[in-house]
Amino acid sequence: MSTAKPSSPEVSARMSRQASRDTAPEVAVRRLLHAAGYRYRLNERVPGMSRRTIDIAFTRAKVAVMIDGCFWHGCPEHATQPKANAEWWRLKLDRNMARDTETTEHLAAAGWTVLRFWEHEAPSRVADRVVAVVDRKRATQWTRQEGGDL
Repeated sequence: MSTAKPSSPEVSARMSRQASRDTAPEVAVRRLLHAAGYRYRLNERVPGMSRRTIDIAFTRAKVAVMIDGCFWHGCPEHATQPKANAEWWRLKLDRNMARDTETTEHLAAAGWTVLRFWEHEAPSRVADRVVAVVDRKRATQWTRQEGGDL
């Protein structure tokens, strides 16, 4: 692992101020879901993993919604590579992407459906997709309960 550090105290301070929760894209999606009558948990801890959270969690349906920032999570359309302190940034961003993959795999192995979206995606499209998946999961659970399978 590199011993490089942020290129300046200013960069470090700016990074620490970056919102990790309640970002504008998250809030926009949450408002649409709430207005449609859906209730969810915010920043729910990932079961069995420390220091990781689910942005929007439907715990009974086991649906985890992650809204990833394009820069921090390596969006194929919008990710940029800082030129200053490039090695440090490359390692940091690669670790973020590896952590995302690990978290998704962990949740999926525990029976969760993981939905990942980019911050640039239209909130209405994201909310529509979330609603479709949550409704499908709830219907499946209800059918199993009625059939006595649970």
